[in-house]
Amino acid sequence: MDPASLQILISRLTGVAEEMGAVLRRAAYSPNIKERADCSAALFTAAGELLVQAEHIPVHLGSMPASVAAAIAAFASGAASGPSLRPGQQIILNDPFAGGTHLNDITLVAPCFVDDELVGWAANRAHHADVGGMAPGSIPPDAVEVYQEGLRIPPVLLSKGMVAVLCANSRTPDERRGDLDAQIGANVVGVRRLAALLAASSAASSAEGGAVEGGAVDGAAVEGAAVDALDEVLAYGERRMRAALADVPDGEWSFWDVLDSSGPRPSQQHPVRVAVTLRVSGDQVEFDFTGSDPQQPGNVNAVEAVTVSAVAFALRTVVDPTIPANGGAMRPVSVIVPPGSVVGALPPCAVGAGNVEVSQRVADVCLGALAEALPGRVGAASQGTMNNVMIGGSGWVYYETVAGGQGGRPGGLRGGSGAAAGMSGVHTGMTNTVKERHRSDGPRPGQSGIHTNMTNTSNTPIEALERAFPLRVLRYTLRRGSGGAGYSPGGEGIERDLQVLDDCSVSLITERRVSRPWGLEGGEPGAVGENWLLPAGDEARAEPLSDKCTVQLNAGDVVRMLTPGGGGWGASSQVREVR
Repeated sequence: MDPASLQILISRLTGVAEEMGAVLRRAAYSPNIKERADCSAALFTAAGELLVQAEHIPVHLGSMPASVAAAIAAFASGAASGPSLRPGQQIILNDPFAGGTHLNDITLVAPCFVDDELVGWAANRAHHADVGGMAPGSIPPDAVEVYQEGLRIPPVLLSKGMVAVLCANSRTPDERRGDLDAQIGANVVGVRRLAALLAASSAASSAEGGAVEGGAVDGAAVEGAAVDALDEVLAYGERRMRAALADVPDGEWSFWDVLDSSGPRPSQQHPVRVAVTLRVSGDQVEFDFTGSDPQQPGNVNAVEAVTVSAVAFALRTVVDPTIPANGGAMRPVSVIVPPGSVVGALPPCAVGAGNVEVSQRVADVCLGALAEALPGRVGAASQGTMNNVMIGGSGWVYYETVAGGQGGRPGGLRGGSGAAAGMSGVHTGMTNTVKERHRSDGPRPGQSGIHTNMTNTSNTPIEALERAFPLRVLRYTLRRGSGGAGYSPGGEGIERDLQVLDDCSVSLITERRVSRPWGLEGGEPGAVGENWLLPAGDEARAEPLSDKCTVQLNAGDVVRMLTPGGGGWGASSQVREVR
């Protein structure tokens, strides 16, 4: 396939995934999906390799291949454990130990057929605000077993009965039913678009031609042409990644960081180590998490799929963000995850916070190791938490992650290898008549009030939040001075006061309340986050809340959250040196 045709095919496939995401958001019932876009969509080959993804949630997309692999193992043709699928059927799952991440993330997987020949898969994942469990929001901070976190669904056929079981276990059944309908519709669109695209491509390249509509193209011919074309998409991703890795010096680098705690109990209030060793050899790379702490008696544990997703995010971000995010790009990448560790949890431990918090720390340590291998290419640590807030009362459950500060980014000091933009409005070439000193590689401060690393969601607009829930936003502003100082300062966190209008409970799952987002190249760390309860909104009675907790609230109480800032990059003194 010539380069132009390949890029057109990749763009068309990506467009299908983007359309799936648009359908899912527009048809969704819950504010968490409709407003915050806490959902993702992707296409896969018939063998289950990631083909293309929309630019949605990194922790969803990097782990979704495990879900598709579990679905194929259970239902693909010839599978020992289940029957083959028919066109129009879909598989549902959320089991963290069978391809899932945490129970809130429900994945739907649909086969794509052309004339009874399997040519690929469409899949989407969405965070459902409540799937049962011991606390509203289904990520109870004090859970120690997965059974306490909600309904666990292995790969099974989606049916009216399965939907009824899910809705019967949720505090918000109507919302669950509406969001599932949106997921079903998104996959229907994805399957139709993928089948038509592959059929059209086959017809265009066939000597006999043939109509696309009406199934006139021979299925076997389409399958053969599709396999060739899709294999080339994956091979291109592999070539790009190998070329990028070849530019990384061979060697071994290690980095470690900590999670503040594994739960709310006093026995859980101690740091948990996450460590990685990065090994580069030629055009291959290995991330070895040996040395990370064992899985914890709490929910701060990540399954292997989550850890792999963080590796994929960090590596592609640093070596070349334009590399296609597909299965081929991961072929030169090895990930060693010790079973039974905090980054490779085994059943029946709780894993609710692994997807949202452990993933962030895995990304941090991967970026830290890459910063040692490629100085000048990696920014300082971002806030390192998703600041999860779950509030639930009679018949309603609200879930949101709150933004924070991004780490300061390389500004070109010390001959950093990051590309610098050309200067604008200057005299060039053989003239230099302006005396002002121009720099094209100045500071690049971290962005403020933004979701970082493993999450890519939006905030819930205040109008939508207050319309959907008995909540009122009293204050919502940037947290001035929370970003770490540096040549490129860290971005600032968020200050938010949220008042509850009904009696309810709130659960918080947060990090970086003790450890600080680290700076790089002499930059200062970002500020830690803070959680507070203001009974009846009274500042004089304000009391600090733990990083992970569930507390009962009365109408009029206020939950205040101050989120961490990003670390600074480069010493502040260097700002003066370059002026």
